[in-house]
Amino acid sequence: MKIDKKFIEGADSLSLGISIVVAVLIGVGLGLWLKSIFNSNIALWIGVFFGVASAILNVYRAYKKEFLEFEKIAQDPRYSIQKDKMQEKKNDD
Repeated sequence: MKIDKKFIEGADSLSLGISIVVAVLIGVGLGLWLKSIFNSNIALWIGVFFGVASAILNVYRAYKKEFLEFEKIAQDPRYSIQKDKMQEKKNDD
């Protein structure tokens, strides 16, 4: 069975969404657990904060990964013609 590259890219994007939800849920679960131990509502919010912070970190890592991939594409000689045309158009203005 041949796996299509678009399928893999789609699954990677889907995994980002799932990781955001899971990070927030783990944070809420951690907060509820801490709340039951310390009997304080602030512990719940600490857990929620850590969940949201880890979700933001996941988004940042995904952005960084995609940015590096786009830089590789920009260095590809197949796309240098397009870059040269854009430079000429800038110089004409």
